[in-house]
Amino acid sequence: MYKNELDNAIRSGKVSNSFVFFGESSFLIDMYTKMMSNVEDANIIAFYHDEYDFNSAKAHLSQGSLFGDRNILIIKSTKKVSKKELDILLDFCEKNPDNIFIYAYYGPDHKTYNNKKAFAKTKTMAVRFFNPKDFEAQNIVLQVAQEKNVNIDKYTVAHLLGVHNEDVALSCNEIEKFRVFDRAITTKDIDTLVYGLGEVNLDEFILKLLNKKDFKHDLASIIEHGEDEIRVLTATTAYITQLYMFNIYIRVNGAPNALEILGYPAPKFVVDAKAAQSIKIKPAIYAKLHELLLGSELKMKSAHIDKGAILLSTFIRMQKLL
Repeated sequence: MYKNELDNAIRSGKVSNSFVFFGESSFLIDMYTKMMSNVEDANIIAFYHDEYDFNSAKAHLSQGSLFGDRNILIIKSTKKVSKKELDILLDFCEKNPDNIFIYAYYGPDHKTYNNKKAFAKTKTMAVRFFNPKDFEAQNIVLQVAQEKNVNIDKYTVAHLLGVHNEDVALSCNEIEKFRVFDRAITTKDIDTLVYGLGEVNLDEFILKLLNKKDFKHDLASIIEHGEDEIRVLTATTAYITQLYMFNIYIRVNGAPNALEILGYPAPKFVVDAKAAQSIKIKPAIYAKLHELLLGSELKMKSAHIDKGAILLSTFIRMQKLL
């Protein structure tokens, strides 16, 4: 099913107690995972990425709560839980309607769960979330603003989304900045307090690089708008370094911790997105990427060098490594 079908079920009070969330939008997967697990006095166990342990998960769903509360199991991972194990966990929810199980899958294999036959024998709601656009994106940001008591209208929200290239996650994160204002937020506030368009374009560009998509037109646009080639390169190096920090931390500790990795408590949906992205790259590849980027930076800082040519060559070689 899709988001609108789940929304209709929520409004009519006809939701299941087991869910499989997947799709293109990590933000919506996070949002609905939080929504469906928001049960007062529930006994919640959550597994993130490599933390997942089938025996512990099974034990949590199979046992009754000592205090009569509901048991909730959440699994968040870019790796697929085996079909056999998933069926067993879902079956526990079929037998005990008081328990709730949410499997939030952030991986790219949408076909596995985008199949009506996959969960035909259960009441499981398998929902695919696409990246929200236009009015849907505006409504999500407006909802977050309302929850945080931020006075902002739909036109200003549209401007905020435009600044962030329609990225709902980034736009919702910016709402936090405006909580200090006891007045309506204006487009001028957005332009003053939100990162500029060039900054956002740079992050979007790096994501395109990492996803091995064609980047040449975007790179030309960034340079044309005044970005320096060396800054583009160093920003890419910083981004890769941050992903490597996430990768190392997750491998050692099993789950990300923004405060320890970044030095500040980033929003959960941002942390989950970074974590999912970081573990797609092997440690040996990180080493090669850093060697390539730092070597190119040294060349670009030499005299009488075509920085644009080196930058283009570096990014082509970078995608070959990924």
